[in-house]
Amino acid sequence: MRGMHGPEHMARRGADLLVAALRAQGIDTVFGVPGESYLAVLDALHDTAIRFVPNRHEGGAAFMAEALAKLTGRAGVCFVTRGPGATNAAIGVHTAMQNATPMVLFVGQVARGMRGREAFQEIDYPAMFGSVAKWAVEIDDPGRVTEIVARAFATALGGRPGPVVVALPEDMLVEETDAPSLSQAVVPSQPAVDPAVVATAARVLLQARRPLIMLGGGGWDGDPSGRAALAALTEAADAASLPIAVTFRCQDLVDNHSPIYAGDAGVGMTPAMKRLIGEADAILALNLRFGENTTDGYTLLRVPEPRQRLIHVHPSAREIGKIYQPAMGVQAGPALFAAALADALPAAAATLGEAPESRLAWAAEARQAYEAVFDLPAQPAGLDMGVVMAVLRDRLPDDAILTNGAGNFAIWPSRLFRYGPGHRLLAPQSGAMGYGLPAAIAAKLTFPDRVVLCFAGDGDIQMTMAELGTAMQMDARPVVLVVNNGSYGTIRMHQERHYPERVSATRIDNPDYVAIAGAYGMLGEQVSQTAAFAPALDRALASPTGALIELIQPTEALTPRETLSGMRAAALARRLAEDGAPGDEV
Repeated sequence: MRGMHGPEHMARRGADLLVAALRAQGIDTVFGVPGESYLAVLDALHDTAIRFVPNRHEGGAAFMAEALAKLTGRAGVCFVTRGPGATNAAIGVHTAMQNATPMVLFVGQVARGMRGREAFQEIDYPAMFGSVAKWAVEIDDPGRVTEIVARAFATALGGRPGPVVVALPEDMLVEETDAPSLSQAVVPSQPAVDPAVVATAARVLLQARRPLIMLGGGGWDGDPSGRAALAALTEAADAASLPIAVTFRCQDLVDNHSPIYAGDAGVGMTPAMKRLIGEADAILALNLRFGENTTDGYTLLRVPEPRQRLIHVHPSAREIGKIYQPAMGVQAGPALFAAALADALPAAAATLGEAPESRLAWAAEARQAYEAVFDLPAQPAGLDMGVVMAVLRDRLPDDAILTNGAGNFAIWPSRLFRYGPGHRLLAPQSGAMGYGLPAAIAAKLTFPDRVVLCFAGDGDIQMTMAELGTAMQMDARPVVLVVNNGSYGTIRMHQERHYPERVSATRIDNPDYVAIAGAYGMLGEQVSQTAAFAPALDRALASPTGALIELIQPTEALTPRETLSGMRAAALARRLAEDGAPGDEV
């Protein structure tokens, strides 16, 4: 019986050991949709201070867990039931993997005696999540709950951070054991930095004519010194005229006001950024993986041996040399390396002398190209999104948190906002639609006194719009901007480029967003004229119930610099040139 053997050897259910492990890890908030397959865990949580956020959909729950982890550096925790619950949550697991965010997804499972029979809602979770998560495991023995949960957090937080999936057979959760509980939080280790290697990297950058530092990845907030190290490196790079670029949706890693910040290498990267990467003669790649978006489809660096002298620094040895073979591969904690490089650059510069004019010009050109992004033409129709972004840059506080999902609308918060050292950006590198709203709610739960602004598209928000119910119930109400162009804009853009005048399945007939906001107890407004946005934003920021502002945009305005009709005309002209004029065929 429970309680018969004293506190050290008290017989407890597997569910009780699991919750004790969460408490030892410092977890105070978990997300999920309740399910009968893990009722024992809900029971074990009942008498603790851990807050269970009841979501409306498992995808929203997983997104919230990922966003909390990205903000805090602690592993996000999500609970879902077996079968449909797990498959719904898979989108958040994939997002956490591509964002390099630590997360643990606990999934209820059929009883152990039912496995292998295709029982009701049964899935083999290690098989299902094996290629999407860092580790997927099922706990067969309640006596191993403490061990496996500790390993799950160590795996999620260590090296390149990422998601872990733990399946919990429902009968295991109620079985008792006298195994000990976890008594302390898992502390992930980081590979140490070799001062000689850092000094060499500093000299390589300073001796290059066209150097570039590239930053990215996750885990910066898991290290208490991570943000401080980034600030120190930015300052040292500024003194040495070393331009810094960030990877896709990592714009908040570097103060965008710094004169050496050159912008982001991501989806739809500018020609200037392609040139910066392609023509660099030395690149320090710190904590990033070389994905398709960062390399413009693996074209900016030669595979497998780049023409640029590449120094690749990453905490995971599996990332170094995965695609590109570096001149120097360095396994090191990113914050440790950034701090060490910030110290090494001034010392190396003192030895090597002043920066050559060529490098000064290179850095200046990179910055000028970034500044040129903000020089926008007037946007079509009544509401000019360029002006909207100028208002946001002027009026949002210095510690505002911005979130977005996926779609053409995301270029506005990604590229047309200047992130200062106190701003944060939560966005899916996986390109997952529906991420922005759950992320904003999680941010508001984590930092209730900060302004949280979600950018969403009309197609994007409808994937997780039910989470407005979670926001209402938990009193975590962000400001939401819905860019409504009546279209799945990104897909429409590709249709016009590849199949001009053959539009299919991309039109959206939208609901009354203002009425929906009111139904969830939020302020709701619709804005269709530029002059009306600033006062609407002021009312939204002052609203104690959060707000949703619907921004009416024509489908014509697909990107800041291209119109739909312009894309179509260019595609038709290209097709005509490829096909040849009538009579050209032999």
